[in-house]
Parts: sequence; C-alpha cells; structure tokens
Amino acid sequence: MKELWVPLSGAIAQQRKVETIANNVANANTPGFKKDEVTFREYLTALDKGVEDIDIPNKEFAPEDFYRSQGAEHSKVEADGNYTIFEQGQLRPTKNPLDVGLFGKGFLEVLTPNGIRYTRRGMLSLDNQGHLVTDQGFKVLSKLDLPPDLNTNVNAVNTLPKPEERFIKANGGNISINLQGEIFTGNIKVGEMSVREFKDIHALRKEGSSLFINKDLNNISNTPLKTAIHQGYVEQSNVNAIQEMSELIKAHRHFESIQNVIKTYDNISSKGVNEISKF
Repeated sequence: MKELWVPLSGAIAQQRKVETIANNVANANTPGFKKDEVTFREYLTALDKGVEDIDIPNKEFAPEDFYRSQGAEHSKVEADGNYTIFEQGQLRPTKNPLDVGLFGKGFLEVLTPNGIRYTRRGMLSLDNQGHLVTDQGFKVLSKLDLPPDLNTNVNAVNTLPKPEERFIKANGGNISINLQGEIFTGNIKVGEMSVREFKDIHALRKEGSSLFINKDLNNISNTPLKTAIHQGYVEQSNVNAIQEMSELIKAHRHFESIQNVIKTYDNISSKGVNEISKF
C-alpha cells in the first residue's frame, strides 16, 4: 500500500515539530536563548507530471473521471528545515555589575575552543587573570574595526589581529559599562566589548550553548552600532512558554490523528489479506 507513505510522512513531520517545540520549552529560562520553528512543504506528484496530466480531459465524462486524484494519493509532507526567531527577549536586572543585556540585534563576540562565536548570553565575570569571560569560560573579545575593503582585499583578513590579542583585562575594582560597551575601572577606560551586527541575521547558525557561528566575514555589518549594552541586566529567552505549550498540544493532537489514519490503513490491509485468503 504505497498510499501509507502519505500519513507516515505527516507523522514524521509532526514528530519533528514536537521535538523543536520541546527544545524551546526546555530553554524557556535559558538566558539569551532564541527559539526555533520548523517549516514544512508539501510534495505533489502532479507538480512532477506536468500540466498536461492535470488539465480537464476533453472528452465525454465517464463515472471514473470524477474520482481522479491527480496523484494526490502519492503526495507527502517534507520538513523543509528549521529557522531561528531573533526577537528581543526581556531584560532582567541581576544587580551584578558584570552582567550585560543587549537591546537590539547585536551579539557579543567571544572566543571558544572552536574559534570565534557570537552570543546574547551576557552573564559575565572575571577569570583568575582578570580577563572578562562568559559563564561558560569563553573570553569576551575587544572591539575591532574591520577594513571597509574586506570584500575585495584578501590580504586585509591576514592583517587583522589574532583573537588571543583581543582579550579584555579589567583587573577588578569598581567596573562600569556604558551603552556602547566601553568598560571603565574608575575613570580609566580598560577596554570595549566587541558587539557585532549582521547584514543577514538568519545566516547565523546555532552551535548549542547559546552560541552562534557566522561563516562569512562579509556578513558582518560595518554600519554604526544600533545595539545598546545595559549593565546589570541579562536578556531572557524569547520563548513564550504558554504559547509553546499550546503549540505542543496541537502538534500532539495532529500526531494522534495521523496515527489513527495509519491504523485504518493497517486494518484495511489486514482485512484484504484475510478475505483474499478465503478464495
């Protein structure tokens, strides 16, 4: 029964949706988390057959012509992929002077064992050497102005300082951070956090632990920064737990309905085998 693939593909798609929503709900309290959504598309056999197969036949109609399905019984649902919702999360005060909440579309630039990554998780502290680090131990990088001819000048990339040369050292004391990300110890400026905005924010890819990777340097925007850095705040997840739970219930109900269809196909197949065996 080839038609069984139609509800089966729907069940697989709904399972993918359930997994995505469950991950969103699990991270509803994760600072800086951005929720995901899954998209689907329908595959229709008629689209591959061509127009001539779906036109109304120019002939005298027979009863069977009224039951033409145009190949719909062989259609299926395909998961087209996940995408991230980058809506702003609420800023929650923490009373920690090293915490920063980003209001805007920018990302903190940090150095991980896998290279430079970007995050909205602004729970910061000082390590044993006085370097500014995230709660996961990744060092925050200082601001670096990229050359305007980065698109055409290949050698410009090689002249950029290494990430290890861009660590921020605050050395404790009375630390203050302004809206532009400049860090002061008393009245002395000790560094400026690198906050990056992107031409196409959807080109970023999640890497786990609230980290994002940007694979194209040309995607980094060189326009004046529009993101404000708020000291003593942390951005919360942009997941609406009530809305996600509602979507989870709907997805489960759709999954159960599809299961009933699959059971019906199974019953029809069983009856067909049993009845044929009697002859």
